[in-house]
Amino acid sequence: MCYGEEDFMQAWTRFLDLNSLTDPANVACLQSPNPSPMGYAESILFGDDDRFPGKARDDPPPSLIGGPPIAGVLVPQSWLDESSEENIKTVLENASQTIPALVPPYYAFGGAAASASDQANSVSQAHRDAAFMMFFFFTADEEANFWGNLFPKMFDISDKTNFPPVFGSNHAGYLTTGPLKEDWTKPCPREWTFKERREKCISFQEAIYGTERLARLEAIKKLVDPQNIFNCANCVGNNLPEVSKSKDDESSPAAAEPVPEKPSESESDEPSGASSVSSFAAAISATAVYVLININMI
Repeated sequence: MCYGEEDFMQAWTRFLDLNSLTDPANVACLQSPNPSPMGYAESILFGDDDRFPGKARDDPPPSLIGGPPIAGVLVPQSWLDESSEENIKTVLENASQTIPALVPPYYAFGGAAASASDQANSVSQAHRDAAFMMFFFFTADEEANFWGNLFPKMFDISDKTNFPPVFGSNHAGYLTTGPLKEDWTKPCPREWTFKERREKCISFQEAIYGTERLARLEAIKKLVDPQNIFNCANCVGNNLPEVSKSKDDESSPAAAEPVPEKPSESESDEPSGASSVSSFAAAISATAVYVLININMI
């Protein structure tokens, strides 16, 4: 069912008349909403009969995992331009048939997106150069088809030391990774453990940002947050502690002495990294208050 205000309804009627579309279903499609549909903000509020009336609910609600290994591929505009009709046909033939209604294509690209940057942000060049974002896999067979047939056509993979950015970060499933490190045309086996996937597959982060930009973002992360206090699943730096343990970074806090199973009494009084920061912040605040009081007294 369609909804529209009076002006829209009149325009729709004129369109039908001009095109001799007299099917009653087309004419009856429009209905003036009465009462008007709720806006998004109003629609997510708990009702009066709920436990938290007037409060906004989480949308989408939290879950234990972020869904299956799906991801929106940033289809390059340059690839489409090479052979427009043929490549558009390839896109349509290979788009995932499993989730088209669940996650439609994303078209908000173009304009000055490719050039409006001061280079001080994390947006990948693939995101700027994309024609649109399309979902090509949900099932294991679809994923194998993407890495084996579509990926080598769409992206430049001639430099085997520089994996290109492929996915848009906003719609990448929690379990998503890139292909095998040793063969970029083979998907990361879904039956592998997390440890195997970390060791043998292109990471979630690298598949989104690409090798070069991810290295820059990780360097910034290490500089401003060396203790990895600000951490979240699949964020930049989220896999760095695991990497540092396997490398010769002896100075890294993650590579220090192993934590004992049960801390001793003397150790139990030691503040953690997060509590040390809180204590330091509290001390700074107390000092500032003391100074302000004395200034006012003067």
